[in-house]
Amino acid sequence: MKTNRRRFLQAATIASAGYFVAAGNAQEESNSPNEKLGVACIGIGGKGSGDADHAARFGNAVAICDVDKKRLEGKGKGEAFKKAKQYVDFREMLEKHEKEIDIVTVSTPDHTHAAATLLAMRKGKHVYTQKPLTRTIYEARLLAQVAKEKGVCTQMGNQGTALNESRQAIAQLRAGLIGKMKEVYIWSNRPVWAQNPYDPNRLLTLDAYINYAQSKATGDSPEEKEQKIKDMIEQKKKSIANGLDVLDWKHWLGPIKYREYMPGLYHPFSWRGWWDFGSGALGDMACHHVTLPFAACDLKNPTWVRAKTTGHDFNMFPSSSIIDFEFPANENRGVLPFHWYDRRGNLPPMEIFNQYGIKPSSSGALIIGENGALYNSDDYGQRNVYYQKGGEEIKDRKEVEVTYAENKGNMDVNQMYELFRAVKANDPKIAVSNFVDRAGPMTETILLGNLAVWAASKGAEKGGEFGEWGEKIEWDAVNLKVTNLKDIQTKGVESLIKPVYGEGYTLDV
Repeated sequence: MKTNRRRFLQAATIASAGYFVAAGNAQEESNSPNEKLGVACIGIGGKGSGDADHAARFGNAVAICDVDKKRLEGKGKGEAFKKAKQYVDFREMLEKHEKEIDIVTVSTPDHTHAAATLLAMRKGKHVYTQKPLTRTIYEARLLAQVAKEKGVCTQMGNQGTALNESRQAIAQLRAGLIGKMKEVYIWSNRPVWAQNPYDPNRLLTLDAYINYAQSKATGDSPEEKEQKIKDMIEQKKKSIANGLDVLDWKHWLGPIKYREYMPGLYHPFSWRGWWDFGSGALGDMACHHVTLPFAACDLKNPTWVRAKTTGHDFNMFPSSSIIDFEFPANENRGVLPFHWYDRRGNLPPMEIFNQYGIKPSSSGALIIGENGALYNSDDYGQRNVYYQKGGEEIKDRKEVEVTYAENKGNMDVNQMYELFRAVKANDPKIAVSNFVDRAGPMTETILLGNLAVWAASKGAEKGGEFGEWGEKIEWDAVNLKVTNLKDIQTKGVESLIKPVYGEGYTLDV
């Protein structure tokens, strides 16, 4: 941070201490670049485009980074980014602009979240990282540790944490509106990307495509068939070359071991369905769905988890899964089961909903207490209704104190602004989804479910149907260890706890 900007921000924080305490009294941000925090954005496509826009609204865009050169060029034409330097390697960007950058946004595929975020925090930068915070459990623990050690302000991009309705629901449940928590059900309509490990047309290499072309090409003569094979192969080679003209594949892979680039197979969206790059439906949506019950029901340190799936090949996630977690009793509740369902139409048993007269939405959550239930019918904890058994709505509310996010337009913008408020006030806790208190522990909990999915690789023999329950993972949350690992027959479970980074990327120091 430049000296003159640091002095200005410290003075501004002291002068406006009351302004940062509660929502609703904010003045508009200054338009002077010298009065703004320096921002660098890593990953500017998809959700990252909005994250960059929101950060640039409250800060001064110093540099942008993306492995897709078309995205870089396009973003660089925006008014807020015309002066921002452009990079394909976030390591180079953070090195060259270390003194100018205060806040970094990380909106890349899951497999590079931790590598980019760790480097930024170790350089003393505040960070906004998209959900899920990391691809593996150990990375989530490490990010929280480094954030605490460095004293930086952090925020995970689960924007529902900035919703008044979500915060109010958390406070009501913790105040006992429906009694002690007994059980949690969450269901998601994801995946909405390609995620079928048994698709016969899923071709991972050029050699596989050549074999495919040789088996699929037809012709009225051997010569005509041979020409069609050649045409198909040349067209695919051209497609690969065109893609690599735009995409820096080496930097897209980052810390993950090399595999061939195939157009559309991973970039720009379907990476979510691959074990090496994403974290499946659970990683994509649970950081939204679980926010409310995590905070309200203390969903920390599960003792075991198990899953059943439609089957997978240890390369791509299954098309659908059901996951059961169990959490130990604490001072606020007894032992608590948590059930997760993914894929549209894959719902908890209807008798659960019938007890409360609920017709379930395609995605949602049901939190059951001793005296009633909370039903949330959206992804972010916004549409909440409280019911008694039988279906009568609970309309009375508890007297609670709730700190709301400042309103800058919508939950995405509000959540980003909350990080800027935290930085200016030098108080990491202002950002509700900070790595230490919320995002790190919640991501650990969520990603444990993928260990169970990994160990439930067998679906039913009929395609698309669930197999039996997979191997049960017994978990030591404090030490991040599978306590029954010697009994687990499925190989590779440990790789989902702690990854091994490739050369040029740093996990542990």
